[in-house]
Amino acid sequence: MAGWTILLKTPRGLERVAASRAEELLGEGVRAVPAPGGALGLVVLEGPGDAEEARRRLEEELMEAEKILPVEARVSATLEEICRAAAEAAVKHLKPGETFAVRTTRRGRHPFTSIDVNVRAGACIQEATGNPVNLDYPDKIVWVEIVGSEAFISVTDGGVERKKTYPGKPDVTALLAKISVAQVPYTGDLRGARKVGERIGRAAQTFELRELVIAPFKPVDAAELAEFIRGVMEGVKSRYEIQLRAYGRRVRRVKVVVQDLYQFVRDRRGEPIIATSTRGRVVAELAEQIRRVFEEHDRVNVLIGAREGLPTGLFRYATMVVDVAPGVTLATDVALSSCIVALVDAALTVAKS
Repeated sequence: MAGWTILLKTPRGLERVAASRAEELLGEGVRAVPAPGGALGLVVLEGPGDAEEARRRLEEELMEAEKILPVEARVSATLEEICRAAAEAAVKHLKPGETFAVRTTRRGRHPFTSIDVNVRAGACIQEATGNPVNLDYPDKIVWVEIVGSEAFISVTDGGVERKKTYPGKPDVTALLAKISVAQVPYTGDLRGARKVGERIGRAAQTFELRELVIAPFKPVDAAELAEFIRGVMEGVKSRYEIQLRAYGRRVRRVKVVVQDLYQFVRDRRGEPIIATSTRGRVVAELAEQIRRVFEEHDRVNVLIGAREGLPTGLFRYATMVVDVAPGVTLATDVALSSCIVALVDAALTVAKS
């Protein structure tokens, strides 16, 4: 390669914007090719001068670039050429004892898969360097970006790959699976009841709560309640279907039941009950108590009002009364999400400290 080549990975649709901005930043002599060979999300940059300085400038100034990959080799898209180039690049960049992983993205038709490339290139690198593989949290990543008949090879620190998890990052699903929410239904305008119900159902399913109890505490119009319930069920269904497609794990569908709020509290006496209200204490003051409740019990019951809030007589039977946003009266359609996030965050923060 003459000069240097850098591969940018961008959000789809921003290739031309990123290419134009990169040419402006790096100045005369730089050539940018957005979406080479029709490959969306890619920009190929070529230019003279110091490759490291160009990479640093792009990293500091080009927001549209999600990954900036200095290209070590540009070879024919065959397994043999890719393995040879990957091994040579790894020898140059891997220090003794460092772990590595190969990440391949293939665009176009080839007689091999991305997994085939990962396996073959990984074996070649190990043979050439003796370094161990770590597919989850590698010290270095060898990138293989295949575009049609060409393959670009790059080596970066493992930290450029921002994964959803990392060692020590807590998983809140176990806490969420303990939460049973008793939600006072939103009634009134039929269309409004349906829309609010949808949002509440979607939020409950997003968190995969143990249970959502629709809990009126006084007589309500049957048509309004029915419309709210339809909305809740539709919200649960729509979010559940998305989760089934998107998650690589089993998804729990939220159980939805209807029960009078007073009877709900009577049924759950002896269990922790957290009432949410603007009359409560702030989360920070109750954080340790919240942590103990989640740690010591299999089910945690959370009461959430609508419009006029919860009947205050229930506060006598609550383990605690919490105000998750002092000074703010939460809209009914965002109250569930706000309360769950605040409670779980409090439990995690105290546990970590």
